[in-house]
Amino acid sequence: MIDALKEALWTQFGASIDMLKNAILFCPNEYWRSNKKLFYMSYHTLFFLDYYLTIPPDHFKSALPFYIGESESDIDKDAIDDIIPEKAYSRNELLEYLQFCREKCHTIITGLTEEKLQERWIEEPGNPHTRNYPFLELLLYNMRHVQHHAAQLNLLLRQGINNSPDWVSRATS
Repeated sequence: MIDALKEALWTQFGASIDMLKNAILFCPNEYWRSNKKLFYMSYHTLFFLDYYLTIPPDHFKSALPFYIGESESDIDKDAIDDIIPEKAYSRNELLEYLQFCREKCHTIITGLTEEKLQERWIEEPGNPHTRNYPFLELLLYNMRHVQHHAAQLNLLLRQGINNSPDWVSRATS
């Protein structure tokens, strides 16, 4: 049963990541440069894809540097949702990060065991408002987050250029 679960998880999670990649690639250069939402939403999605794949989360280190808060002088280490990229990364840098995250996700899913699925992902032990999920639930949460933002990028593309990439039903590898 675990093998069937791992295959289904990967083909759907990988498809979500592929849809994000397709939206980033599909965007014309001029629209990408003129609409900062496209960059930031892509960065945000990749950052949290990577973060939610890190066990334990306090071992997380992003491949693309960032800071937390309004400015570098106003850093709040507990406010992970307020991440700000250190710079406007190029589309190629984001695509390289996407590939890194895709490979990390694939490796984690193919290496899942019954025990790993039950392991807890605890964001801030002792904080009553922390995320504290079994790893299987966190994987589903993470996949939904990626798909949510891939859909938002597709909406922005539809609104901006009246076109968007096709649906990806399953990841191939």
